[in-house]
Amino acid sequence: MEPPAGGRRPRLVSSLALGQRAWEVILEWERGLLSWRDPQPPGGRDGGNCFVPVSEIIAVEETEIDEKQCSSGKWQKMAKPHAFTVYYVKRAQKHRWRCSEVTFWCVDEQLCNQWIQALKELLELQKSRPKQLLVYINPYGGKRQGKRIYEQKVAPLFSLASISTDVIITEHANHAKDNLFEVNIYKYDGIVCVGGDGMFSEVMHGLIGRIQKDSGIDQNNPKAPLVQCNIRIGIIPAGSTDCICYATVGVTDPVTSALHIIVGDSQPLDVSSIHHNNTFLKYSVSLLGYGFYGDILKDSEKKRWMGTIRYDFSGFKTFLSHHYYEGTVSFLPAKHRLGSPRDKKRCRTGCYICRQSKQQPEEPQKKYGLEHNEDEGGEDWKVIKGKFLAINAVNMSCACPRSPKGLSPAAHLADGSIDLILVRKCSRFNFLRYLVRHTNQDDQFDFTFVEVYRVKKFQFTSKHLEDSDNDGKDVGKKRFVQFCRDHPACCCNLSNSIWNCDGETLDSSTIEVRVHCQLMKLFARGIEENSNDEAIYNQSTVEQLL
Repeated sequence: MEPPAGGRRPRLVSSLALGQRAWEVILEWERGLLSWRDPQPPGGRDGGNCFVPVSEIIAVEETEIDEKQCSSGKWQKMAKPHAFTVYYVKRAQKHRWRCSEVTFWCVDEQLCNQWIQALKELLELQKSRPKQLLVYINPYGGKRQGKRIYEQKVAPLFSLASISTDVIITEHANHAKDNLFEVNIYKYDGIVCVGGDGMFSEVMHGLIGRIQKDSGIDQNNPKAPLVQCNIRIGIIPAGSTDCICYATVGVTDPVTSALHIIVGDSQPLDVSSIHHNNTFLKYSVSLLGYGFYGDILKDSEKKRWMGTIRYDFSGFKTFLSHHYYEGTVSFLPAKHRLGSPRDKKRCRTGCYICRQSKQQPEEPQKKYGLEHNEDEGGEDWKVIKGKFLAINAVNMSCACPRSPKGLSPAAHLADGSIDLILVRKCSRFNFLRYLVRHTNQDDQFDFTFVEVYRVKKFQFTSKHLEDSDNDGKDVGKKRFVQFCRDHPACCCNLSNSIWNCDGETLDSSTIEVRVHCQLMKLFARGIEENSNDEAIYNQSTVEQLL
């Protein structure tokens, strides 16, 4: 297998047994492709070609053959059969991946070893694959199945792929976050969190915070350019909500996520930083919602004993309450970015808009940033005052099984912007029409009371805070608010809501939000256009033979 002059390796071609027939097996070094072809398919039927990229091969192992196998009908004609098994990614329905395998047989031990060596050499060239991972497991999240899911479904796959792991089972809130400030994170190729969105948020805050601390960056400074995190995060979904996983992989399936980690996928992700009066509050990668979604979260937190059904109950209750909130939203449009919230260009694997956005230079702070507008009264910032049922800022579509399109179908994972959605005060019926459109194919922004903008930064201040100097007025408001809480079915104005920050509460009436383009990376590749395995790899013939 030594490369010839010029450094190019020839194709490796052999006739190997698969099932009870001889197949032509080809390994193409330049293309990184393993294929096997039945030269004489039974009945002349089509479908005798199968192939898999080396980048999606999980492992290659020599297969032990016992006496019982040798005496079976398949191998009794072989004097001394030798075999090797290739484990690889197989695409199933609805973006699911599975670990499949194919075993090739031959009588030549040297040929068998040659194939094993060649495939393993190619796997060693896959430099993006992790070799050592730090794993955090939340044993309390979701249905308390995190530990079982990892041990039964994920750990065996990591072992098969020769990935070593250090596993930490978290014992309390922020355990993982605090631990990431103590351990040597740089000896790991990635960090894996087993749990729901809350567990991911904890790991994300710990990792970003640790990188900024080591780089001497003050997170409390809203204008500070944050240092990119090159240590990837893997998500093994095991929570009551797994929105981040769904939006970046296309399904909430532990095996699929584990396989994306094994093959070393990398998906950059925008992160929004949230500040209040030069004090860092939180990071967000999916939904930052005030009003409707904030009220749902606030009410559902009191009903955790109900399980996941609490979201339905609180959602219905919040819809009947129909509270609106007055305030001022100011934002900096992302006019130097590609795409718009209404162009219907979904973010998919290898997204052109995300790739181009990273290549564009950041806008000069003195010309377009906060400094210019705050100090010199520039005209780039837009200001909107009004009464809002909901203010939503999303870094991604926020799609989920119940809402396949999400809150903003054309939002992108890594384009350096967020989609700001303002839902003004309207009737319950119109608001219901808007909510229903999240579940169908109609344009959810096609309402006079809904506005959507693609922005780089925004600020929000509630009217309650703006009017706080009027003490007498505040007293009246407090009494009115108490009345509304006692009679939740009324349609009225409350002084303040809370922010739903990736499923966690954030109680601040004034915030400043800034998007950091591709600040972190996940073990993912975005949602693939076609997830049907049969359209890519024709495995039907193999399955019938084995």
